[in-house]
Amino acid sequence: MNIPQAREINRDRAESLLAMAAGKGFSQSYLAMKHQLIIEGADGWLAKIYLPLTQNWLGAEGFSEKSDSHFSLVLIRAGQAAVGYFHQGALLDHKVLRAYMVRQKQGFSQIKHLKTKGKSRAGSRIRLAETQRFFEEINERLNSYAERFPMDFWGISCAKTMWPFYFDSSIPPPFSQKDQNLLELPMHISQASYEELVSAGALLGKFHLLLSGRGKAVFGDDLDKVSDIEDEDNW
Repeated sequence: MNIPQAREINRDRAESLLAMAAGKGFSQSYLAMKHQLIIEGADGWLAKIYLPLTQNWLGAEGFSEKSDSHFSLVLIRAGQAAVGYFHQGALLDHKVLRAYMVRQKQGFSQIKHLKTKGKSRAGSRIRLAETQRFFEEINERLNSYAERFPMDFWGISCAKTMWPFYFDSSIPPPFSQKDQNLLELPMHISQASYEELVSAGALLGKFHLLLSGRGKAVFGDDLDKVSDIEDEDNW
């Protein structure tokens, strides 16, 4: 599992990159809805740094490790979901949910079927009821986290076609689509499983760097030099 086209870096390298950018006169901004730093030049963005969910960005003061980090991830696919609560980056509670949402012959979810042929058949009505209960159970779990813990972030991986049904559930999630602490997960989730939940949590606990084509030309050599220095220090 990875963030497409991004590379994992450590905090020292992230700080070195920001220092290089400042020295070259590039602007830096923080995008809360992605928990991401963006370095921009006159012709557009050069670099994006995905921050760990366990780190704060304090502007001029830089990065700061959260002393009491709480976040939750929800992975939703047609017929299966994985929900988890993380404290200080460790998965402490999780639940995997399943529902009968897929038509056996056609092989697509009941949600998509409702947009085309409706819900006149008995099988469709059963799948619709299962789908509604599926979203309710997901949100019941998330609401229990919200009631017990001061959540810093909510992370979601869910097809956009499901968003209207998910957010319109009779039991709503403890966040809205526009909340700044709701993050759409930047990695591909192949299945909503416990294993994927663990992998996603681990990935979101690290710094990741994405460079534009121009950014590679501007920072590439400097980043390699930083890497060489770090390797020598480790040796």
